[in-house]
Amino acid sequence: MQMGEELFSGKAKSVYRTDDPELCILRFRDDTSAFDGEKIEQLADKGKVNNIFNAHIMALLASEGVPTHFVKRLSDTDSLVRKLDMIPVECVVRNYAAGSLCKRYGIEEGISIEPPTFEFFLKNDELHDPMINDSHIISFGWAKPEHIEEMKTLTIKVNSILRQFFLESGMLLVDYKLEFGLSNGELILGDEFSPDGCRIWDKTTRNKMDKDRFRQGLGNVIETYKEVAQRLGIDLN
Repeated sequence: MQMGEELFSGKAKSVYRTDDPELCILRFRDDTSAFDGEKIEQLADKGKVNNIFNAHIMALLASEGVPTHFVKRLSDTDSLVRKLDMIPVECVVRNYAAGSLCKRYGIEEGISIEPPTFEFFLKNDELHDPMINDSHIISFGWAKPEHIEEMKTLTIKVNSILRQFFLESGMLLVDYKLEFGLSNGELILGDEFSPDGCRIWDKTTRNKMDKDRFRQGLGNVIETYKEVAQRLGIDLN
């Protein structure tokens, strides 16, 4: 597979053309950012860890009937993925109260949320990813009504799969975000699933095992990512 020109470069990943117009190469970099790019650092091995972690999770979800853009892992930092027309919306599920939910509503951090909440956010760093609803998405043409319902259904399905997967390894999947895109009219899970895009706590101690370690200056960020992978049975070699 021949790598071509760079199509897109985000805060932590880059996307490249290939010699197949239907496929792209997704490269995970060591760049780490928080607070809409206000805090930026390079963390050794982050790209490798997140790439391998994501490959494992995407394969698991595909085996459970969730359509994903992931095709195969090419190297420590690169994966082959289907080219998607991304929908500029983030789908967020919260199983426990944390982060912006607590700030917005004065909810105590750590309480269990039953049933889990589902929220849409506009993917726009300059606007700080504002919360939106179905009406906004339809009125401004970000997605069709049928795609909205399908995003909800698939996001909740992912929750039922991964919440149990983490729990069996002694961890709580606190919350996470998913992004979807279209390929020939089919809605497909895109982007990534790694400790960068979700919150994970140890079930017993409630120690944070995700990107909050970077946001809050807790240290041992990649070492903790590696521990999460090890507990889940993900081979990082």
